[in-house]
Amino acid sequence: MTAVVTGASGFLGGAVVRHLLESGQEVRAVDIRKGPTLDGLDVDYVHGDVLDPSTLEASFSGADVVYHLVGLISITGDPHGKVRRLNVEGVRNVARAALHSGASRMVHCSSVHAYDLAAAGDGVTEHSPRSTAPGLPPYDRSKAAGEAALREVVDEGLDAVIVNPTGIIGPYDHEPSRMGHVLLALFEGRLPALLDAGFDWVDSRDVARGLAAAAQDGRHGQNYLLPGHHRTIPELARITENVSGTPAPKRMVPLGLAKTLAPLGDLIVRRTGSPLWYTRESLHALINSPEVAGEKASSQLGYEPRPIEETIEDIYEWFASNGQLGAGAR
Repeated sequence: MTAVVTGASGFLGGAVVRHLLESGQEVRAVDIRKGPTLDGLDVDYVHGDVLDPSTLEASFSGADVVYHLVGLISITGDPHGKVRRLNVEGVRNVARAALHSGASRMVHCSSVHAYDLAAAGDGVTEHSPRSTAPGLPPYDRSKAAGEAALREVVDEGLDAVIVNPTGIIGPYDHEPSRMGHVLLALFEGRLPALLDAGFDWVDSRDVARGLAAAAQDGRHGQNYLLPGHHRTIPELARITENVSGTPAPKRMVPLGLAKTLAPLGDLIVRRTGSPLWYTRESLHALINSPEVAGEKASSQLGYEPRPIEETIEDIYEWFASNGQLGAGAR
């Protein structure tokens, strides 16, 4: 079987490509650049830009399954429109290329943020309201709109399945990601204070398994939530303390103060890219964080997330082995 993976050089792409190779599949890695996450892996790298349809159909030729992972996360709005272009037009372009190239199936990696977390009540299911209200974060609305764009192509004849993971963490985080930066700061004792709010965190390798299971057993046109484990930031800090030996921060940031400072966080993150400041949109996610139901993925795909303690330990070991841990962590 030949699997095409868009965004293969990204954080999640590294986990997906590894899982597919371990499953005996041939992998064609499609991305705008070949990043370090693909180093040493037996893949066929092809340059492809999801915003340039002319680069896609040839890249997808002969594919059995197309895994679409490209997406742009933002916690500071969408001032230049790139979030919407990548998360909506990019999905539409990939879907049409998959249809025209004759791929048997497309698996689209969306996000739990495609659902309106503030309106989900006690929990998010595949039937929860979508992120379509104008006041929701642009990223959330872009993920819902991307799914709608995909369904237009499904109506044209594409066989597609959508998966919705929660907050992804894990090893092979080369950049690192925003949460990778937070975990590094906890491992090294550089995070000055904690916010008593949380989210559902899922291992990138479990998401990779969920995507592959969706390709094989997912039902046409349906969504599958892929949760991990809901933990607050202080709970994550205690786990990192147990793993690394670095004491967790003792100070707590009151939620009211965090909300007051969030506009400053918006400005700092936009200007510097600092991953350790809370913005209005990151607070929206942490405050509106209901339980996420995984029963559908469990029953239909055999999906089960590993313990979060195992994930944190593997992240620590991977950062250490790649020289990303500083002298602050033992």
